[in-house]
Amino acid sequence: QVQLVESGGGSVQAGGSLKLSCAASGLTTSNKCMAWFRQAPGKAREWITTIYSDDSTWYADSVKGRFTISRDSAKNTAYLQMNSLKPEDTAPYYCAADSRTRRNRACEINLWGQGTQVTVSS
Repeated sequence: QVQLVESGGGSVQAGGSLKLSCAASGLTTSNKCMAWFRQAPGKAREWITTIYSDDSTWYADSVKGRFTISRDSAKNTAYLQMNSLKPEDTAPYYCAADSRTRRNRACEINLWGQGTQVTVSS
């Protein structure tokens, strides 16, 4: 059974940092598209960042320069390093992935984690 399990969420003060993990089972994260989303209360689901099969990355403007997506193939885990956190970053964060390797930065999300809560206080 393929699963994505997020961890590392918690409560921090504004300006603090958190590192989220996304452990994959039944799936190798290398050469896969991996992404992070969040959905704050009362708002639509927001795409945050993606790491593509060629390890190139892209970020939403709201997190650019503050968040970093990465992966460790040996641990079969993707990460989201979050620095300079703001209260507006408060939301459940979800790891997502494409179960298949695709070319040319194609990414078809078909796997979702259960979410981990991030709360940033003023």
